[in-house]
Amino acid sequence: MSARPLRRLGTLPVDAFVARYWQRHPLCVRQAIPGFVNPVKVAQLRALAQRAEVESRLVTQAGGRWRLRHGPIPARALPALHRPGWTLLVQGVDLHLRAAAQLAMRFRFLPAARFDDVMISVAGDGGGVGPHVDQYDVFLLQAQGRRRWRIARDFDPALAPGLPLRILQRFRHEEEWVLAPGDLLYLPPGVAHEGVALGDCVTISIGFRLPPWQEIAEAWYERQGELAPREGRLPDTARRATRAPGSLPAGMAQAAARQLGRMAPTPAQMRATLLAYLTEPKPSVVFDAPRPALSRAAFARAATTRGVELDLRTRLLYAQREVAINGDAVDTAGLDAAQRRALRRLADCHSLAPASVRGEVLLALFYAWYGYGWVRLAINGGWEP
Repeated sequence: MSARPLRRLGTLPVDAFVARYWQRHPLCVRQAIPGFVNPVKVAQLRALAQRAEVESRLVTQAGGRWRLRHGPIPARALPALHRPGWTLLVQGVDLHLRAAAQLAMRFRFLPAARFDDVMISVAGDGGGVGPHVDQYDVFLLQAQGRRRWRIARDFDPALAPGLPLRILQRFRHEEEWVLAPGDLLYLPPGVAHEGVALGDCVTISIGFRLPPWQEIAEAWYERQGELAPREGRLPDTARRATRAPGSLPAGMAQAAARQLGRMAPTPAQMRATLLAYLTEPKPSVVFDAPRPALSRAAFARAATTRGVELDLRTRLLYAQREVAINGDAVDTAGLDAAQRRALRRLADCHSLAPASVRGEVLLALFYAWYGYGWVRLAINGGWEP
């Protein structure tokens, strides 16, 4: 499968999708990706669910009773595909399987800063997780078998009590579709939905999220703590003895407000904060250093012959002259214009052709990232279109 971003969802141009539906309205697209073939095998998902570093959940229901088990899930606990009433959900499949990462690349007609992960669910007949609401955008791509989706935009938000899942207590659907392989359902945030497998099936969820304002504020103030300490202290403006020692002096609060107002981020500081925050790897991610590692000279020869690509778990973003990778700011001062373009190309495409891997400073940067496990030598020429 090509990693080139989609230009159409079915017959709908992606520009029209973004203008009319993105963040606004649900949309069902029949044969959104013509000729689509499921790129991930059920056996691969079952194997991932058994690994401690992979987030997975097993949901079963029978007789109105719901059970939830978090991974790692041993092989003996994973139901047979023909058994009804269960769903296995595996998060972050794009971090572990190249085929899932390539599928996510096809949705890069949207900013990578919005991308969250690829989750894949495997279900037996009747399997699902109940009617619920998510606060992120999701493309639900049917990969194998059939699934019935029901949605509601006007719904009762009350949750069923005493369940291990956040299931809506009184869900009445407004629209319904049955998806076959290659069909896609887009849901914006805040739309209640319920998916039920009609026979065994596999559904791929490509999720996009926006961080809450609180998280952005916390990232900014955490970054403030990493900068040089600020000089001075709150001033003491007292000129007379107090008769109310328990009262906060008004001058102290006013001075603090003035000082904090001066700490408002500049546009460049805010870009740097967002880049660091949005490239921070998920908590479960651990990078593997190459073993045995190539010498710097051997790496340079190979990189300029084969090209380089990002590790599946690496996040690289840029904004104007600022660049961040896996939560760290990148010093680009020594790069010339062509090398900066190459770095942006790597962020956009996740790989660089050999002709773009040029210059001692850029090679030194890539070699450091190679040592951390963030970058590797390209496989089969990489993914760059």
